Amino acid sequence: MLPIEYAQRICYMIIAVIGVPVNLVAIVILSRGKCGLSNCTTRYLVAMAAADLLVVITEVILWRISWYYFPGSFLDITPVCSVTFFLTRVSTDCSVWFTVIFTFDRFVAICCQKLKTKYCTGRTAAVVLATSCILLCSKDVPHYFTLGPAELVDNVPWECIPIPAYYTEPGWMGFNWFDTVLTPLLPFAVILLLNAMTVRHILVASRVRKGLRSESKGENGSDPEMESRRKSIILLFTISGSFILLWLIYVIDFLYYSITGTYPGDYNDSLYTFQQVGYILQNFSCCTNTFIYGVTKSNFREQLKSAMTYPVTSIIQLFNGQNN
Repeated sequence: MLPIEYAQRICYMIIAVIGVPVNLVAIVILSRGKCGLSNCTTRYLVAMAAADLLVVITEVILWRISWYYFPGSFLDITPVCSVTFFLTRVSTDCSVWFTVIFTFDRFVAICCQKLKTKYCTGRTAAVVLATSCILLCSKDVPHYFTLGPAELVDNVPWECIPIPAYYTEPGWMGFNWFDTVLTPLLPFAVILLLNAMTVRHILVASRVRKGLRSESKGENGSDPEMESRRKSIILLFTISGSFILLWLIYVIDFLYYSITGTYPGDYNDSLYTFQQVGYILQNFSCCTNTFIYGVTKSNFREQLKSAMTYPVTSIIQLFNGQNN
């Protein structure tokens, strides 16, 4: 067994242990609406946390951990693991594109004041998220048919391996390109473009506001509007930057085997290790957003602290009430 395979067992277990509780905590705290965020922003962040949770459950627990620690279970029957793989693709696509949608929402809120009142609403967020989810589910249906059985035992197909045609036949190769361009190559480009346009707008607006304030009253104090934008930018850039960094190796690996025509099943040890590190980091990205909220949002930290201390305070109050 290669060293990377030992590392995979440990890393995926860590991702599962961390990813499930932190995303559940994020969903609960954000859903309460007490983090000082707008209704539409809250819905996007809750949707992102829910998608990340599904990635951890489907890909990390049902797909990878079950294969490492529970070989030969019913999850290894070919139709079952094909469904699991389909669910992993849907949840991963939703996780990625919800990040893109959130980035676009912040771009509109900061740079497009006329469109902001119509687009940045809770109702619009719900419609956009639901539509995106339906379209992504439809797009991922072919993934069910990209896997075939590794062996037949008593006429029962077991395990799932990529069908050879997936990397050789033009139709499947085209679908592979379309799938990877849609997730994550296009999101990479869209996020970088929107962030660049947002930064440019903020720099221009900041210079204009500073000029107007100095000309009107000569104020040197803080600007509440720019402070609010600064906080939004910190949250936006931290989330999108984390996504790009953690998906970068996966993208490089895809470009390598697509350009060179190398079949991933024929990778040598070094390329295989590089590929698997990319998968680990990709899945680890589903655990980072909650920590980002905790670092960048003081209201989120307060709600988290309150949630953590609630059981203790409840026990103390109950104990004091019984004594009285």
